[in-house]
Amino acid sequence: MPPVIIPVAARTGYAVRLAPGDRIDVVNSEGAQVVDTWAFALGEPYEYLSMEHSRVAHYRLAFEPGDLLYTQRWRPILRFMEDRSPGVHDTLCPACCAASYVLFDGYEGYHANCTDNLQRVLAAEGRALPATPTPWNLFMHTVVEQDRVMKDYPSEARPGDYVSLRAEMNCLFAVSACPQDIIPINGVDARPRGIELRHTSGGY
Repeated sequence: MPPVIIPVAARTGYAVRLAPGDRIDVVNSEGAQVVDTWAFALGEPYEYLSMEHSRVAHYRLAFEPGDLLYTQRWRPILRFMEDRSPGVHDTLCPACCAASYVLFDGYEGYHANCTDNLQRVLAAEGRALPATPTPWNLFMHTVVEQDRVMKDYPSEARPGDYVSLRAEMNCLFAVSACPQDIIPINGVDARPRGIELRHTSGGY
């Protein structure tokens, strides 16, 4: 069965239901776009893809193709199948929110953000969260330097680069094309861009 192509506009979020064996590709259509990524177990009120548990499962800060990714209940929810990108994806940073733009960027007024994008797509599915889990920030070039200080660089993702994942359970897969336009994580021009999801039922 050919994949279903789902465009996700810049600064917005989207969620798609996956069954075990389904494949989802997160495509950096124009390049340089950071994509906050989550997954939530269906049928459970609050079980989610956990960066903390997945890091400990492999005892490293970054994941590699072939790795299983886990919920906070130690159940596998996704498998990292393929990485056609420079391979730098952040697992440490929380999702941006209205307050973070004020605190870190001195922004006055409301700024679109990944936390609210996630809340909106979950609300459309009849779900609500008491707190926002730390996302897997695909294509985000944030690294820990040798002095143990974290540093942001512009994403090096090229147009058409993608990450491929496979669902290990029934889950709701959610993304936000990060709206950050103050610091240059979405490319050197700090311009948010749209992305694309490719959903293949039954995987390969």
